Amino acid sequence: MDRQEEQDVIAQVRRGERAAFAALVDAYAKPIFNLAFRMTGNRQDADDLAQETFLRAYRKLKRFDPEKKFFTWLYTIALNIIRNHLKSSPERTARIAEMAHPPSDPVDPANPEGLFLDREKAQLLEICLQKLPSELKEAVVLRYYQDLSFDEIATITDASVSAVKMRAYRGLERLRALMSERVRPTSRRATPPGPG
Repeated sequence: MDRQEEQDVIAQVRRGERAAFAALVDAYAKPIFNLAFRMTGNRQDADDLAQETFLRAYRKLKRFDPEKKFFTWLYTIALNIIRNHLKSSPERTARIAEMAHPPSDPVDPANPEGLFLDREKAQLLEICLQKLPSELKEAVVLRYYQDLSFDEIATITDASVSAVKMRAYRGLERLRALMSERVRPTSRRATPPGPG
């Protein structure tokens, strides 16, 4: 949905055409769900948080400044809701186990080992992502999963562009460290003992 279409839909909703809001939900449901899932690691929470985001956006739509980008405004709402959820849900790390279930991609009969290794790496990445401090995780998710620019992330997180770049960099460095910590013991066990 381009900016003009968004503005038209927003104008319709403000005139009382409630059903028009569904077009905004359709346009942004997937990225908002993905943001919530990457931040929480839990599908049910992500679904609930996405619904809460759209409900709050609908209620506050009259406050939206049409001179600004709708998606950055919506992401700001989503991120604030997610932050509050994470603060009130300290047991969230116990739910990381949900990510141990591989996605239901079809297995390539020519290379089933390759798919297994890809899934294993993706699962490890998700587990390590959940261990990042919130600020670093937000920057990594928004930049590398949501593919937003540093300027957009700065607007959404109310931080400077340089701070956002530093958080993304530190987040990637921390992810690398966490992943290498998790992989190193496995690779040692997998090495057969030498002749002795």
